[in-house]
Amino acid sequence: MPSDLLAGAAAAPPPPATDDLVIDVDGVGVVRSGNHLLRDVTWRVELDERWVVLGPNGAGKTTLLGLAAGRLHPTAGVVHVLGERVGRTDLAELRTRIGLSTAALAERIPGQERVRDVVVTAAWSVVGRWRESYQPMDETRAVALLDQLGVGSLADRPYGTLSEGERKRVQIARALMTDPELLLLDEPAAGLDLGGREDLVARLAELAADPDAPAMVLVTHHVEEIPPAFSHALLLREGQVVAQGLLGDTLTSENLTTTFGVPLVVQRSGDRFTARASW
Repeated sequence: MPSDLLAGAAAAPPPPATDDLVIDVDGVGVVRSGNHLLRDVTWRVELDERWVVLGPNGAGKTTLLGLAAGRLHPTAGVVHVLGERVGRTDLAELRTRIGLSTAALAERIPGQERVRDVVVTAAWSVVGRWRESYQPMDETRAVALLDQLGVGSLADRPYGTLSEGERKRVQIARALMTDPELLLLDEPAAGLDLGGREDLVARLAELAADPDAPAMVLVTHHVEEIPPAFSHALLLREGQVVAQGLLGDTLTSENLTTTFGVPLVVQRSGDRFTARASW
């Protein structure tokens, strides 16, 4: 798709009227090996917001999440996360304030690790329990989070014996272990069957509706995976913003058609969305 079409749809939002910014991405570009992964992206997330980031493969979603997690530096522009400027702060300290669930992290979890240890080791930002020690309150919190995600009965099982849906819920429990101020979820429903997806969406909706929950950003390819109680959407294509704003205003057939490059019809039923091609 020509970049001038994207540029016309990607007007940056006005500065927010509040200082309660969790993520502040201003005019950001990311270039790797001569490839532009992101171009002139401006995006702001406030404390009480729950965002979904949508786009096709290669749109820049995971790159944007890496910036928000303090794990990538921009080539151009400025990124602030939790009030700290990426590139001018102690990233190790910043990362302790962010809960992150990604496929890359999941691949590092040892299959023989007990489920409760998969969660509790987040307190030390390590994968695989070794000789580090934990307080009883850490163990208690880990089990409570597993219960909250519906997998408390699996606490003593080896992680490698779990189903894909159970693993996804354990990963989210781990991301919540440090009581983060920001929760980032990269395609949490990927690889799940219909029942597993719906169970996870329901649990994420419950978490999103909790006023004490952290600000949340969820990356996905599919509008069907957006949990109720999510408030905003950011649409990306070829590293550029197609549209962003309140969920109901942004998830239109026109915007999704531009984002995915095929004619799409978006329908809404209650708090859930579906999309299909309109050939």
